Amino acid sequence: MDLRRCVPQDRGGHLTSFRFEVLNRVPHPTRGFTQGLIVNGSTAWESTGLYGRSTLTRYRLGAFQAEQSAPLPPHLFGEGICQAGSHLWQLTWRERVALRWDPEGMELLETIPYNREGWGICQLGDHIVTSDGSSELVWRDPEALSPVGLIRVRLAGRRLDGLNDLTWDGVRIWANILSKPYLAAIDPASGQVTDMVDARAARERHYRDPEAVMNGISALPSPGEFLLTGKRWRSLYHVRLAPNRRGELKPQQLLPRY
Repeated sequence: MDLRRCVPQDRGGHLTSFRFEVLNRVPHPTRGFTQGLIVNGSTAWESTGLYGRSTLTRYRLGAFQAEQSAPLPPHLFGEGICQAGSHLWQLTWRERVALRWDPEGMELLETIPYNREGWGICQLGDHIVTSDGSSELVWRDPEALSPVGLIRVRLAGRRLDGLNDLTWDGVRIWANILSKPYLAAIDPASGQVTDMVDARAARERHYRDPEAVMNGISALPSPGEFLLTGKRWRSLYHVRLAPNRRGELKPQQLLPRY
């Protein structure tokens, strides 16, 4: 396969669609209520949510058990995570605080005020970008998470709400869309959605658990490859972008219905 066909390029505003090809799947240790996921080599850090049950967890990919898990105070609901230099940021949902961690010792270093709901977070060069479930992404200073700019995300001229967990692959910001089995690739300079991905090949069905939706995505070093999972899912999926043989995705599949 020519991977150049499956890696987003600058297409002058042209919207393209992909599907995911599943390369491998590995156990999801603890099967937590996943809110954020990052990977560095063979090690993953995961943020899980729910009041009284939120954690920051570290595990080796392929392991059945976590190496270490640090609980959050019971009044905090864990959300997205990203690594920024030598530390790791973990957002909280409605508590308007963010947690700075030592990722190796799993030690909480400090708690700082945060000005929005916390959903997803990723690092782009010298800045951090965060989501809050709306159509807006916020540029932030990586040391204090203070806001320094705004990205208004648009798909086919309309706001794309529900932006959730985020990851950066060096070209685009990738966001999973709340409760939908699709991903959107966003140009950080313009806010335009440039690529859409049908992620249903990696979807797990949990008929008795409506909250078990896809959440948690991390770009991998190989172009067009990601690790993704979901809330209480059994597995983490190593996936790769592939041509969408089911036909082009339509913006309406990602946009909310009013």
